[in-house]
Amino acid sequence: MDIAPIPVEASAAVVHSDRDRVRYAVLGALALVAGIWLVWLAAFALGWDMDALGIRPRDPHALIGILTAPFVHASFEHLMSNTLPLGLLSAFTLYAYPRAARYALPLIWLVSGLGVWLWARPSLHVGISGVTHGLMFFLFVIGLLRRDRLGVSIALAVFFLYGGMTLTVLPREENVSFEYHLAGAIAGVISAIAFSGLDPLPPRKRYSWEDEDDDGTESGDARELEHGKLPTQSEHADRTVAGAAR
Repeated sequence: MDIAPIPVEASAAVVHSDRDRVRYAVLGALALVAGIWLVWLAAFALGWDMDALGIRPRDPHALIGILTAPFVHASFEHLMSNTLPLGLLSAFTLYAYPRAARYALPLIWLVSGLGVWLWARPSLHVGISGVTHGLMFFLFVIGLLRRDRLGVSIALAVFFLYGGMTLTVLPREENVSFEYHLAGAIAGVISAIAFSGLDPLPPRKRYSWEDEDDDGTESGDARELEHGKLPTQSEHADRTVAGAAR
């Protein structure tokens, strides 16, 4: 049972395309991580009051927080806890689903913030954990929907690494915005369903046994093998003689 050979030109094109996707994913993820770090460092160095950039639910003057709250972090530890998940999950998203990511990431960003503004507890909500939860749920659900090898592999990987996020969408700690996590998760699921068909499925490897005869039909031996019957030596000889007579 062999795999059909891939032409050298096609193989080189695939490698080149894959390198471009890796570069695009890494640079995009680094840009997101650098953005939240630069804002935090600038605020720390210049003494900015970041509370004005957070989300205060149902406060019309705090609508800007829907856009800016993911850049705001309450402490250095809060920032560090979000850095690695944001980098990995955004890189996975940009690599596996570059077309869907153009719509999914903005939708997760906006819907998670809007959900917090509409129904969260009266408090100040900050941090990019709503976006990271959205990306985790997006990658897991879209992998299950598409069921291609890359998508399923990434879905399993992110669930293994960050499956605990499924628990943090419920109220556990008083000072943790589970509302942001839950709104992000809902936005991620919506994005996965809405944009699962934007990126083409990767080409499926073709095996030699899938090829049929030139006339488009299977040989008699192949049909008998499919039903679990192997021709005997005498039957095979009879067929050969009959073929020669014709």
